[in-house]
Amino acid sequence: MKLGIHPENYRLVVFKDLSIDYSFITKSCVETKETIVWEDGNEYPIVKLEISNMSHPFYTGKVKLVDTAGRVDKFRTRYAKKEETKKEEPKNEETK
Repeated sequence: MKLGIHPENYRLVVFKDLSIDYSFITKSCVETKETIVWEDGNEYPIVKLEISNMSHPFYTGKVKLVDTAGRVDKFRTRYAKKEETKKEEPKNEETK
């Protein structure tokens, strides 16, 4: 290995998938302010994820809708408004 290119704060970190409440521990140098007590009784830094390999449709083979920011609801309300305007517009019938 080359000297001087690797981070100094490489340590065990807990990653938690919030969509399915799944956690795993691995080594990382990611900065975090929160900590959690892991199953072994030790306290580790925690990184919260919206999606991981346990909840991603590519790995699970299941289509699961993960919406933490309300983007799907915004899309549905916007789309519903467009559908309503389409229904309300009178069809322009041209006679020959």
